[in-house]
Parts: sequence; structure tokens; C-alpha cells
Amino acid sequence: MKLEQFVPSLLLTSTILALSTTSTRSEEISLTGVPKSTAPVSTSAKFTQQAPRVSKAQPVKPTKEIRRVSEIERPITKAQMLVQSPTQSQETSQEVVSVTAVKVYSTDKGVEVILETTQGEQLQITNRSTGNSFIADIPNAQLRLPTNNTFRQENPVAGITAVTVTNQDVNTIRVTVTGIAGIPTVELFDNPKEGLIFSIANATSATPQQQQPQTQQTPEPSQPENQTQPDKPSAQAEEPIELVVTGQQDEYNVPNASTATRTDTPIRDVPQSIQVIPQKVLEDQQTIRIDDAVRNVSGVAEDGQGGGTRQRFNIRGFSTFSSFGGGFLRNGFREGEGGFRETADIERIEVLKGPASVLYGNLEPGGVVNIVTKQPLRDPFYSAELQIGNYSLYRPRIDISGPLNPERTLLSRLNAVYENSGTFRNFDQGIERYFIAPVLTWNISDRTNLTLELDYLNDERPFDRGLVAIGNKVADIPITRILGEPDDVFEFEELGVGYRLEHQFSENLTLRNSFRFLSQDTFDYRAEPLALNETTGNLSRNFRSNDDSLERYSLQTDIVSKFATGPVKHTLLFGVDLTRQTSEGTQRRLPGQTPSINIFNPVYNQIPRPGLSALTNLVRDNNSTANTLGIFLQDQIAFSDNLKLLLGGRFDIVDRENTDNRSNITTNRYDEAFTPRIGIVYQPIEPISLYASYSQSFVPSTDLTADNLFLKPTRGTQYEVGIKGEFFNNKLSTTLAAYQITKTNVATTDPNNEDSVIPVGEQRSRGIELDVVGEILPGWNIIASYAYTDAEVIQDNTIPEGNRLANIPYNSASLWTTYEIQRGNLKGLGFGIGLLYTGERQGNLENDFKLPSFVRTDAAVFYRQNNWRAAINVNNLLDVKYFEASDFGRETIRPGNPLTIIGSISIEF
Repeated sequence: MKLEQFVPSLLLTSTILALSTTSTRSEEISLTGVPKSTAPVSTSAKFTQQAPRVSKAQPVKPTKEIRRVSEIERPITKAQMLVQSPTQSQETSQEVVSVTAVKVYSTDKGVEVILETTQGEQLQITNRSTGNSFIADIPNAQLRLPTNNTFRQENPVAGITAVTVTNQDVNTIRVTVTGIAGIPTVELFDNPKEGLIFSIANATSATPQQQQPQTQQTPEPSQPENQTQPDKPSAQAEEPIELVVTGQQDEYNVPNASTATRTDTPIRDVPQSIQVIPQKVLEDQQTIRIDDAVRNVSGVAEDGQGGGTRQRFNIRGFSTFSSFGGGFLRNGFREGEGGFRETADIERIEVLKGPASVLYGNLEPGGVVNIVTKQPLRDPFYSAELQIGNYSLYRPRIDISGPLNPERTLLSRLNAVYENSGTFRNFDQGIERYFIAPVLTWNISDRTNLTLELDYLNDERPFDRGLVAIGNKVADIPITRILGEPDDVFEFEELGVGYRLEHQFSENLTLRNSFRFLSQDTFDYRAEPLALNETTGNLSRNFRSNDDSLERYSLQTDIVSKFATGPVKHTLLFGVDLTRQTSEGTQRRLPGQTPSINIFNPVYNQIPRPGLSALTNLVRDNNSTANTLGIFLQDQIAFSDNLKLLLGGRFDIVDRENTDNRSNITTNRYDEAFTPRIGIVYQPIEPISLYASYSQSFVPSTDLTADNLFLKPTRGTQYEVGIKGEFFNNKLSTTLAAYQITKTNVATTDPNNEDSVIPVGEQRSRGIELDVVGEILPGWNIIASYAYTDAEVIQDNTIPEGNRLANIPYNSASLWTTYEIQRGNLKGLGFGIGLLYTGERQGNLENDFKLPSFVRTDAAVFYRQNNWRAAINVNNLLDVKYFEASDFGRETIRPGNPLTIIGSISIEF
């Protein structure tokens, strides 16, 4: 790290943190109307907040003094008295109310949770949601039950995973209700004789089976059996207080993820490192590109972008790129390799580190990035945002969701965005793209739902290979200078269509069937850099064009069964994946020499750009087909609450055919692979998880021998150990991991034929990673990471052993933290500060030039008021010159963006 970069960044960070955490003098003003609860929150499906872990209450028969909501007298109660946060004077003067019993009843709409108080005291709440969980905090209250001060009931009715009630701190009770497919609709009733009543409808408005309530209470004198029935309440008393929850996830810490197991599993129970970037982080950082989002995760480094035409990452030292996809999943389906993923419809991003072939088939051993998209909501939700910035950025976005029928069984959501911007590079054209993603969900019954999805992206931008190296470093020329032609272009079009069908035979048996069709078309025409004369500065080039298309049909079917063998609990997953991928592509080049360019004194447009018909040198014309079958089995075994075992294995068959249309030669290969995973988690105390795991990966090779035969697949093996922790009442989570990954069967030059390759190469990556994410204090959020990565060549016939893998720094770190003022006249005002450090890296496998280390500083200021939000983000605040990665070597180095400003204003209703 350079000292001149580090010192101002550190000073700026310290100053902003000091200002952000300084107490603000303010006065609380009483509200006269019905106040809003906390900011709108998300109801997206399959995004579950894990309630604090508590022991399960023993069922007892209901006492006669507890009645259904329809039977309870509800005196006239002002809504604001129930839902508004107490003023400062109220907080200091009000005594702590004791809740002596928690009871759960099923109803014809869902479930009722009753919090009983000793003398019928009125309770106040603030509510929010995370994922599929409704969360209500009750200040000035304490849970005091006879056996222990926690309550938990799992699967009380269809559509509800769990209800938990626990002491959040010394004077706050937290109620968490978690749905399966979305956040339940919540109505509140306050009754002096009973206490606070939560009437909760499940996410599909199911009609659940009746069951007895689960109860914990202190012994009290029994009420007479012939007690007088209450008078009929007034019309006003009958009106419930409905808390409408909408579409915004509002926390940094996400406790559950699905990518690691293909089931919704607490991260603390997964014996592998997985990090989640929630929608809240994307909003605070004003993330437009996924590569900006994954920088928050340890061990993820920039890789080459193929001339600015695609997103590639290195995870734990290994590139995610392969011919079967670019290391991206979308809701568990493999994405194509080209283009830049859109962020407008993202609910969260899950990064699973280490081999994932046990569940997803052929993937590189470093890991995979899974994009989880927004799903339809049961309540109307409308959001609009406009982002503007330097380099002529203009980006309007909409997000619309809600029911299409009165029964709320047909739900829809539409996300759309248009982007038009320039770049800091000296091209004639900028970036223009538009994206639309409608989703439709039909809740056929309380146990069956069908979701239809479509997404379409059209993207046009400059084709840009970047800068070049001289000697062992990047050439000292302006980062704005282009070395192709100003009108070099890249065009990308993508269409995805699919469905997800899910049926619950029971609470413990679920069948899922999903399908996705993906179509991609890419085209480019550019002046390709070839070789640099480092003495004269002349760079030879060649006009060339690629035209490629891809189609992929993917079908996934799996069944999840939960059962027990004695005291041992199992979550068994069995599934079958079928994929058919076809692709075709050509590359044409201009015969002879294209005019070279001098990197120190460039002259563009020396000749008119030739028409495509002039590119007569056909160097590639291929058709290929790949059919894949994958069968997998996984068992999540809980021997006890603190000891868990994960076992899994997958068998894959890949049948490929490639035809070279120039020579009419067809090459075939049939591969079989078995990839296992085993992991164990031990939790010695509640917030700590110790884990260890072993896993493998495989990827079919696209390299050909001199005899036009495919090489055998590369294989990866990982050993990983780690510790996960949850702190500050589960609001802050940490993961510390150590790993070793070895990749074998890497293509290397055949010593007997330098024009051919053989699969005897070996590469290895070892490292330590730390991730921290969550809330430190109310309003103070953080996401931070550090990684030490030692990635090197172990065996190769050309590259010296011990050479570093390209674009992988030994040390990298990131920090992003925000603070939002919680009360007073400045409530809603927030600040953010970020640091990104990337150490020195080798630019290629030959290790003959380096990319220097850098520190980038980012900052933000934002303000929330009711349903409005305005923000200004400044990336690279100190305007540091840095380089993100190299594509293929010395002539393809990508410079980082200089100081960039993005402003936004948004509204939700």
C-alpha cells in the first residue's frame, strides 16, 4: 500500500466516522396523526430472517380465559398510541411491563400470537421486516416466563416457518414471524384484559388446520368457567391496525442463504464460507454493476473483462470463467458468459466460496455468484428512482408490484431500467442499455404456487482493450487514452424465460420443478491490439469482428424431505438437472496489416473502417452442442442443536460435440464425474460455529490436442476450516476461514509438440479470509473484508513453477460503513464511507509485468424522509489512478474509474 494514498484515506475515514457518531441535540415532537412505522421492508420470497435461537415450548391445553380474536372485546384504541415510538420522556418515565405468557393459536386466516401482561398494560411497537420475516420490537417490556425467557413454535400453520418471542435486551421484546414464501400480513389488536395480539395471515392466505396453542405462563388463579361474555365491541374497536409491509430489505446482516445447500439454511449451519450482499448495501452504495457489489466480499478479485464485454471474477485465486458460463447463477440457474448483469431486479447476491459442483455441476473451484431476484408482493408497492452523474449518466428505474385479483392469489412484479452514459475513455460513443423483468406468481392453493419470469437486456457500448505494459509496469500514458479506434463497438442482447412450480405435500415434503431458457447474441467490431514496440511506442493492430450466439435449456427438479431417525433430524434433498446448450460463432479478420497506432502520440481514423464484407480472413467458424445430466443427493443431519453434518454427492454426465465448419471436422467427448462434499459444524456456545469441510469440482475442457481431441476435465479439491460468529443480538455476523484449493488437469504445452496441449498442469491457492457484516449500533452498519491469497503454479511445462496466478494480490481488503441519525430534527440523515485496498498483482502467468497496489476511497451522504430518499455517492473520492485487471496479457490492461459522482432520488409508496 502506498503511504501517500493510505494517509489521506485514513484521515478522511476517521473524520467522517467521528462526525457520524457524535450525539445530535434534538427534541422529540409528539405526533398527532397516525405515524408510520419504520421504513418499508421487503417481502421477497425465499429470503428468510432467522429468529434468535430459543428452546421450543411444550404444548399444554389452552386455558379458558384465552379467547379467539373474534371473541375478545376491543375497546376504542387510537392507532398512534399502539404503533408510534415513545418519546424520550415516555421512555424514561415508563416502567418496564412484564409479559408473563405467550400463546399461539391457529385461525381460519393464519395464526394469532398473544402476549399476556400481568395487569393488561398497553404495549407499544416498532416494526420492520427482513426477507420473509416480520419483526416487531416492543420497548419498555420484558419477557418473564416460568421456564426460560424465550418462546419458539415451529411450523404453527401452513406458510409459517416459525414464531419466536425473545428478550432483545434488558427492556425490549422482539417478536419474529417467518413465512415460507413471503412476509405474512399482520394486524394488531390491543386488549386490556389479554395484552397485545398479533393476527397473522400466512403468505398465501391459506386455510390452515386448527391446532392447540403453545403456551408458557406463570401460575395464576384460574378464572371461573362461567365468566361473563364481553359486550360486543364498537365498530371502531373492531377495526384492526394493519401494518403494511412492502418491498425494501433494510438490514446488512442476512442470516439465511440458499446457494450453499439449495435449501433455505442458516449461514451459521453451513460448513463453507458464504457471503450475502443484501439489497440495502446495493442501495447505500448505489451499485449499478455487480463487480462493484462483489468487492465487498473477501477473496473476490477483478478478472479480465474481454475488452469490456463481460463480467469476470477471480474467487479464491481462480477465474470463474468457463465455456459453460461465467460463474454466475440466476436463482440457481447457470447464466451465460457474456454481458454485464443488471442490478435493477436484484434482491440479494450470494457468493459461495469454494467448489459448488456438488449442487450445480461443472463450475470452477473458486466459487460461484448467485443472483437472487425480486419476487411479487402481496401488497401494492410502487418505487421509482432516478440516478444521474458525471460522464452524462442518466438512469431511471421503476419497481412495481402487487396483487392482480381481490383474493391476492395472483401477484405480479415489474422491474425496468434504462441507462445512458458516457465513459471516461475517449470513445465517440457511450453506453446505452435497457432492461425489463416482469414476474407473475399464481398461488394455486395454500400448498402450490407457480411463478413465471422473463428478463430481457439490450446493451451497446464501446469495445475497449485498455492500456499496455512497457517493461515490468503499465505504460505511463493517460488513462483516458484509447488504443483501438473511437468507434469500436460491442453489442449484447439477452432473453431469459422460465417458470418455478412448487408443491408442498406436507410441512415436511416439498417438490420443486423449474425451467429456464436463455438466449444470448453478441457482436463486436474493433481494432485489436497485437504487439507493442516498446522502443518506438508503435502498437500493431488488426480489424476483426466476432459474431456469436448461445441458447441454453435448463430443467431442475428436486424434492426436499424433513424427517427424524430417533433424535437425529434430517433435511434430505434429491434432485435431477438437465441442460442442453447450443452455440455457434465466427471470427473474421481483415487480411494484411491494419494501421498501427503510437501509444504516446495516437492518430485515429488513419483509414476508413472497412465494411464487414472486407473481413475475409475467417479464423473461427464453429458449432457446438453440450448435453448435461446431473443427479445429486444431499443430507443435512442435525445430531443435536449444536452438532450438524452435511453430506452430499453428485454424478454428472456431459456429452459434447464441436464442429469446425472450415475443415468439416467434428470432435466428440463423453465425460462422467462424481463430486462429493462433506462438512461438519459444531457450535460450542450459541453465537459460535466451528466448521470444516471437503469438496470437489470439475469443468469439461474446451482445449484441443493436435489431433482435435478434447482434453479431460479439470478437477478441483478444497479443504476448508473456519469459525463463524454472531454478535450484538445476532445483528452482526463474522466468518473467518482458511482453505487450500488444488486444480489439476490444467492445459499446458505438450513438450513433444509446441502447437498442442496436454492436461498435466497444476495450480494451487491457499488463503485466509475474514468477513464482517451487520449492525454495530442502531443506525450504524458495516460490511468489511480481508483476504490473504497465495495462488501459484505448481506444475507446468511452460510457466515456471511458483509463478503467481494473474490478477491475484496477496492482500486485499474492503470497508463500507454507514451511519443514519435515528432521532431528532436530523432523523433520516446518513453518511457512508468506504475503503478498497488491492495489493500488487502479476499481470499475466509469465509474471513479466505487475499492476500496482492502490487504495480507493468512496463516500456517501443520504437523507430519508417518509417514503422519499435522496443520496449522493462519490466513488474514488481522492481521484487515485489505479488499474483493475489485465485481460489476456501485456496489451489488455483495464484502468479503474477516476472520481465518479452519482446522485439519486427515489420514492416508494
